[in-house]
Amino acid sequence: MSPSPGIPRVGLSWLLVAQALVILPHLGHLPAWIILLWLGCATWRIQIYRMRAGFPRAWIKAPLLLLAAGGVWFSRGGLVGLDAAVVLLIAVFILKLLEMRTRRDALVLIFLGFFAVVTAYLFDDGMLAALYSLLPVTALLAALIGLQQGALASQPWPTLRLAGGLLLQALPLMLLLFVFFPRLGPLWSLPTPSDKGISGLADSMAPADIAELSRSGALAFRASFEGEVPPRSQLYWRALTFEDFDGRRWSQAKSAQPLQPGWRRRGEPLRYSIIMQPSAQPWLFALDVAETSQPGVRQMSDFRLQRGQPVERALLYEVTSWPEALREPEGIGTPAGTRRALQLPERGDPRSRAWAAQLRREYPQPERLVQALLRHFNREPYVYTLRPPTLGRDSVDEFLFDSRRGFCAHYAGAMTFVLRAAGIPARVVAGYQGGEYNPGGDYVQVRQFDAHAWVEYWRPGMGWTSVDPTFQVAPERIEQGLEEALADEQSFLEDSPFSPLRYRQLTWLNQLRLGWDNLNYGWQRWVLGYQGEQQLRLLQRWFGRLDGRLLALCLVGGGALLLALVALGLFKPWRRERDPQRRAFQRFERLLGRHGLRRQPGEGGRDFAERAARALPKQAHLIRAFATAFEAQRYAGQAASPAQLRQRLGALRRALPWRFTRVQ
Repeated sequence: MSPSPGIPRVGLSWLLVAQALVILPHLGHLPAWIILLWLGCATWRIQIYRMRAGFPRAWIKAPLLLLAAGGVWFSRGGLVGLDAAVVLLIAVFILKLLEMRTRRDALVLIFLGFFAVVTAYLFDDGMLAALYSLLPVTALLAALIGLQQGALASQPWPTLRLAGGLLLQALPLMLLLFVFFPRLGPLWSLPTPSDKGISGLADSMAPADIAELSRSGALAFRASFEGEVPPRSQLYWRALTFEDFDGRRWSQAKSAQPLQPGWRRRGEPLRYSIIMQPSAQPWLFALDVAETSQPGVRQMSDFRLQRGQPVERALLYEVTSWPEALREPEGIGTPAGTRRALQLPERGDPRSRAWAAQLRREYPQPERLVQALLRHFNREPYVYTLRPPTLGRDSVDEFLFDSRRGFCAHYAGAMTFVLRAAGIPARVVAGYQGGEYNPGGDYVQVRQFDAHAWVEYWRPGMGWTSVDPTFQVAPERIEQGLEEALADEQSFLEDSPFSPLRYRQLTWLNQLRLGWDNLNYGWQRWVLGYQGEQQLRLLQRWFGRLDGRLLALCLVGGGALLLALVALGLFKPWRRERDPQRRAFQRFERLLGRHGLRRQPGEGGRDFAERAARALPKQAHLIRAFATAFEAQRYAGQAASPAQLRQRLGALRRALPWRFTRVQ
């Protein structure tokens, strides 16, 4: 049992530290047995280095690998998929410790570590995650430097400083590539990790779904306007339109087409940009009626914006909305569209149907009937709450006439049901309402608890018109937000007692929260959102009209300039020895220094060469030959011959072992 050859203590120590730092950000989505696996393998590897244990044999390594694969299978339900692949990568990254015998094995482990650092961005690409990733990268570089067995082989902190210096030297080149390198689309699409815990609107809605969503403080999106931000009461962010009702749930109509609907622009447009968080759904958020030039996004016939693929990562897009536009003023489109906008189950909720027929007799005009319904919600003792009672089979009847307690989805769904029963085309719109204004960044942040549902009904000549029955019951929800609407109930984010959103009344804490959110917004907008279109606009602003040839020249020229500057800083030619003999002797000193032989202060050249010859007896004759030739040219008046010195130095370099060994 002997220590592994070619892997010094400093290199091994930084490898273990790097492994811990690489695994740490994955803990949220790794099974618990991975931690036990790493602790066991790390302890075993340390014992191998201390010569208290041997390397595992094949009959031990094979079962370990099978057990790890089995653990991935049982914890992730298979070996295929993004989650399973990441867990398997981390497991292999850990098991490689036990068969790491040579420097080549250590290099494989380090390269696996760099790859594992990148996989963490699949789960969290925020600014904190990016800053943290510098720690494992620095540790991996320190391990790489520690493997060289040079002068730093027994000095961990100088190794770390050198690794940090290498990162700083790479910073200019990294910035150049970030700004100029073309943004290429991925060759394949990765699914969103299931453990990422994405919350958001679904493609169908029951009242309890919106209520549950409103218990989450997770960010949905941020919006930045050109010019003044509209009042909160006007911020109705459409996501989905629900037209089918089965008696319990509202869902999207399958007949919505990616066709330009019949709407007419009217009034002044709103221009703004949105950074949307991953939702794993294809729809985007926007104010009515929205247009966008975002590639792969279409305006559907129900006025929502639909993307060709789900939003699996933060997405930046620009929108122009026409709040006063007329939406299908001449007609719904087809008889099928009219039937869809009036669809109700054949049976159920008889009291609501009877009430709708009564309202229709009293108010034959759609506008007056809608106003009567809104007055009913305003004057009757309805309660806005996140804790409504459970409703039975006739859910609309029980809500309207019995419990009268509910959330926005209750009011929107019930009103749409009554309007349809009265013969007025109507549908439910789901999305978000309002948002919190951040004065530091001049943008609005919308969170999951801002989820909302409202009603659209159609009237001849005016088209689809939006109304919000929730405003009649709890106007503070629309004008001030969910927290104010639930002040008496004290149910705002009750499942998240430590969320800073619950303590916005503390000025200093709220300012810290808004300032941090502003930093994250800048990170998403200028780093994660720096994609093809934004890159092209920036470069065109700098260089005017830009084509691929000019971009390539800028990239190559800028890279060459940066590399030249780095080379100047490393080699410092202005400090280069001009005397060819002195320059040859300095190379001689550096060559021996790599093997632990350094010239002491005040030590003469001959004494240094004799000490080196005694330390390296196999190469002693070559060391003495170089020293003799140098003395003859330098001090005995022999004709200078730099080629002779280079020849003898080259012979010595070839004779020395390629592995640097520290000479005691």
